[in-house]
Amino acid sequence: MNKLIELWRALWRPSASLSLGALTIGGFVFGILFWGGFNWAVELTNTEAFCISCHEMRNNVYAEYKETIHFNNRTGVRAVCADCHVPKAWGPKMVRKIEASLNELPKHLMGTIDTPEKFEAQRYNLALRVWTAMKENDSLECRNCHDWKSMERKKQSEKAWDRHEKGRQEGRTCIDCHFAIAHKEPEGDKGPRDIVVKKK
Repeated sequence: MNKLIELWRALWRPSASLSLGALTIGGFVFGILFWGGFNWAVELTNTEAFCISCHEMRNNVYAEYKETIHFNNRTGVRAVCADCHVPKAWGPKMVRKIEASLNELPKHLMGTIDTPEKFEAQRYNLALRVWTAMKENDSLECRNCHDWKSMERKKQSEKAWDRHEKGRQEGRTCIDCHFAIAHKEPEGDKGPRDIVVKKK
């Protein structure tokens, strides 16, 4: 205990050999390096390579996603895992990363969904959690790329345009209709339209 007290006092004792300017500049440089390293690590966890490094993702949802328009399409624009599952804004992104660390990482380590059978048994609950989050934020991750105002009527079929207009007028969000676009639809009691969330 005495050693900890001595260390604490040493940390707060004025430096005899370094000037205040050197300490300030050193702290500033350290802060930049720390912040840069932190951001680099956060962005690394948003890459497709990181997401599919776990075989649970690579062998299940990633295999399904490779067969969708979000993977291959005529324009060559690809939505990776983080585009749909991680918010862009810094605060919500950090909240999502903390949730993943506290919820998904322990389940990965415990082998909760490490076989196709275990994954299928959990698929509906996993989807329900994602659908609820998307209902709560009005499908924000979809709207980062797709926007009502940017839709061209002439490039959609009449049926699609009518449905989009009806959905917009009824206050629906993307996930209400487009909930099996990147992954197989799970079997369950309810879908996204049945989820009611309080508007913020």
